[in-house]
Amino acid sequence: RVEVKESGGGSVPAGGSLKLTCEVSGYSSRSYCMGWVRQVGRRAREGIAAIDTDGRTVYAENMKDRFTISEDNAKNTLYLEMTNLKPEDTANYICAADAKCTQIVERAAGMDYWGVGTLVTVSS
Repeated sequence: RVEVKESGGGSVPAGGSLKLTCEVSGYSSRSYCMGWVRQVGRRAREGIAAIDTDGRTVYAENMKDRFTISEDNAKNTLYLEMTNLKPEDTANYICAADAKCTQIVERAAGMDYWGVGTLVTVSS
C-alpha cells in the first residue's frame, strides 16, 4: 500500500522558517517525481516544487526565492524548507508523487498520490 505522510507544519510569526517532511512508504520515491503543493481552504491547489527521478529540482516561478526542496533517498523522505514566511503562505502543504513533475508544479492536480497535508499558519 502506497502512503505519503507529511509533518512539520505549525504556527510561526511572519519572517519565520519551517521545514516540512514527507515520509514515503509502499514504494521507492525514486520511482516518481516527488513534490509539494499547497492549498488554502477549497481554493485550487498551488504547485511549489518537485524533484524528478534524476534528482533535478523544479520550482514554480514565484516559489524559488524562499522555498527549497530536498530529499533523502536512503530514508525515502522529502523535505521542504521555507524561510521568511509571510501570512499569505498560510496553507495546507501537501506532499505528492506523480510520473511527471509538471503535474505537481504546474497543474497541482490529478497527481498519482498525495497526502492529507500539514497545516502551516503564519501570523502577521
